[in-house]
Amino acid sequence: MSIPLQNEIHYPESDGRPMGETQIHAQVLEDLRFALVRRYADVPDVYVWGNLFLYYREGDARACVAPDIFLVRGAGKREDNPRRTYKVWEEGGLVPSLVIELTSESTRDEDIGKKKLYERLGVEELFLFDPLGDYLRPRLQGYRLEGGRYQPLPLKTDGALESLTTGLFLKPEGSRLRLQDKETGEILLWAQEEAEARQAAEEGRRAAEASAKSEAKARLAAEERVRALEQELKRLRERPE
Repeated sequence: MSIPLQNEIHYPESDGRPMGETQIHAQVLEDLRFALVRRYADVPDVYVWGNLFLYYREGDARACVAPDIFLVRGAGKREDNPRRTYKVWEEGGLVPSLVIELTSESTRDEDIGKKKLYERLGVEELFLFDPLGDYLRPRLQGYRLEGGRYQPLPLKTDGALESLTTGLFLKPEGSRLRLQDKETGEILLWAQEEAEARQAAEEGRRAAEASAKSEAKARLAAEERVRALEQELKRLRERPE
């Protein structure tokens, strides 16, 4: 007797709908992903990405969430075979250690449901940020899992929150969100700042090279003048009286 084949489950990579977000939200997402990817670039077992479908129950394509930004400890980067989705059961049961969600008019009603889901999945830390300050008070909020339940993180006097998972401070800066290393105080640059820093460094290098060339040219000219004077002195000394 033949055994019927089980229907293969299809796990979509997209819901087919365009992403509806403001330019500010897109900028903050770019800032955060760039800063975190760069910070963990040399750490082989930390995976950082965002807006990727994360499936958390095998066999159920509806058990899916797409965090704006998420970080998984213990998951390789797979740079030779980039993930098209993140399936928890294929990753050894690893769920994100950190999730950052940006609140907007279209997502604010989802935030409560997502918070409960992340709590149930065991996501260690969850941060909610409202770039425009229209929906959250305060507009940066954080939660850490303690005893299986989310406990709110206290705001620092400067409005920052501390992530124990990453050793970073998260702090609103205008409509954007800044990340800072707790131990060193180092500011994690945004993509635009990184590009500007590289450009400034390149311009400084070119200026230094131009200055060195100018100094070398001036030194050669001075040496030539000295040689000319020495030759003139020699000629005068050798001239008969």
